[in-house]
Amino acid sequence: MTTSMPSGPVDATTFRSAMRLIVGNVSVITAGIGEDRSGLVVISVVSLSAEPPKVIACVNRSSSTWPVIERHRHFAVNSLGPQHQDVAERFSGFGGIKSNDRYAGAEWTTMKTGASVLVDAVAAFDCSLDEMIDRGTHSIVIGSVEAVRTQDTGEALIYWHGAYRPLRAEV
Repeated sequence: MTTSMPSGPVDATTFRSAMRLIVGNVSVITAGIGEDRSGLVVISVVSLSAEPPKVIACVNRSSSTWPVIERHRHFAVNSLGPQHQDVAERFSGFGGIKSNDRYAGAEWTTMKTGASVLVDAVAAFDCSLDEMIDRGTHSIVIGSVEAVRTQDTGEALIYWHGAYRPLRAEV
């Protein structure tokens, strides 16, 4: 089905509806240490550079995680698999769960920076913060990858059409 939009400025509702048609990998960004930690779900994590290894993610400046990233100058990107849907829902704030309480119900470790890494993440990138560039409601967060951990099970959790969905590799 093709829908044409009127010319002129694009409103937020139209933009969000169109963005839901783009398939994205579900990742949890974590930041902070001990009781001073938070995290959120992002769909917008990409590789910036392989040499040196750098990633970028977009983080809403009104989130509880943004100031924690700024304060601690680190973050981890945890790419989720289908078995992590409950983790995604907690870090999305379902049920009003906030900040450090989002970490309950999953096993976490640390690598180099001290940011929390999901033990069974499909891929985890432990990053020191290079820069935060403000654009619109979000910051483009640029990180230098200090450590990587992978567990390739041939599965991923994706976000498409407004819902989390499993993706499994054909064998």
